[in-house]
Amino acid sequence: MLDMGRRARAAARTLALAEPEVKTQALLAAAAAIRAAAAEILAANAGDVAKAKVDGMTGSFLDRLTLTPARIEAMAEGVEAVAALPDPVGKVTERWTRPNGMVIERVRTPLGVIGVIYESRPNVTADAAALCLRAGNAVILRGGSDGLATSGAIHRAFVTGLAAAGLPQDAVQFVAVADRAAVGHMLAGLDGNVDVIVPRGGKSLVARVQSDARVPVFAHLDGINHVYVDKAADLDMAKSVVLNAKMRRTGVCGAAETLLVDRAVAGTYLEPLVEMLIAAGCEVRGDAAVQAVDARVRPASDADWDTEYLDAIIAAKVVDGLADAIAHIEAHGSHHTDSIVTQDDAAAQRFLAEVDSAIVLHNASTQFADGGEFGFGAEIGIATGRMHARGPVGAEQLTSFKYRIHGSGQTRP
Repeated sequence: MLDMGRRARAAARTLALAEPEVKTQALLAAAAAIRAAAAEILAANAGDVAKAKVDGMTGSFLDRLTLTPARIEAMAEGVEAVAALPDPVGKVTERWTRPNGMVIERVRTPLGVIGVIYESRPNVTADAAALCLRAGNAVILRGGSDGLATSGAIHRAFVTGLAAAGLPQDAVQFVAVADRAAVGHMLAGLDGNVDVIVPRGGKSLVARVQSDARVPVFAHLDGINHVYVDKAADLDMAKSVVLNAKMRRTGVCGAAETLLVDRAVAGTYLEPLVEMLIAAGCEVRGDAAVQAVDARVRPASDADWDTEYLDAIIAAKVVDGLADAIAHIEAHGSHHTDSIVTQDDAAAQRFLAEVDSAIVLHNASTQFADGGEFGFGAEIGIATGRMHARGPVGAEQLTSFKYRIHGSGQTRP
């Protein structure tokens, strides 16, 4: 493992100086190689899925693990989308002249070596590799044992793109063993060669990473996301947004887990919203007001307001207006993604200003919490912290900066 870190560091120095077009060609070649290896990737995935079923895995876990020809094509298209992004490295973000004539520039630079630790999401292999490469970073990928064969097949395809463009294959390395000790080595920083860790997985994995890492971490623990239906909401829009936010894909971190409805419209809006969710196969757990509109609603416990289900289950509550909704989100949310449905611009502006989440939306589904939907091509994860990166972590967020100063012989008195 230590040797992987040293090789990644050397590759990172090469990537940091690579011309944008060279990285673009590597990404396009990698996308083509993923398409060409589709049969191999699907065969590996079939084995991983079969093992996961034997191990008792079900529901959202299997959905995240399973690949199809369409998902492999989407993976390749995601790599191509990253290839089409402007290269962030070397971009001057600010420039000013001091009274003494010195010109100071702030310029984007790669972070260096990024460690990505993930579970049951083999598509992360391609997404993370592509974004790190675009931003001039080397990456060490450690996929979960559940998807080891699939991620390994994707990695083998991806690095042929690096070779085709003349870039070092050590720039994208994959830990091909299931030994959990490998995670510990990465969290320790591989002898100072890992600059940041990005975990993608369940709460236990992310909690371990945040607890044990000796290098900075981009992460979130939960996606306890809310949709608040305001008294000024259009009901048809609210139904559409809520249904999509909860049921489009229940196992993604952007899925809504709690529905809040303004008491001022609960008498007319609550029943159709609940009936719609139940008809779509979603279990509703509600407070007394929600239970009163439909006998099929199960009582919500205190724990339900703090639960990321990642399943076809939603907690629902009637709140006393906008301020109460914001207070509930502050008390129970995870600062990930929250949405308001309203035709009242003042209410929307207050919600967007006061809800302290990485992503806040007005009249849109929480399932837009995705780097691809932001125009980032893909994402390496959603960061809910407040340092450096927040929200979808794309290529630009995988850079740091340095200052370049142009003088003409100035000295400091």
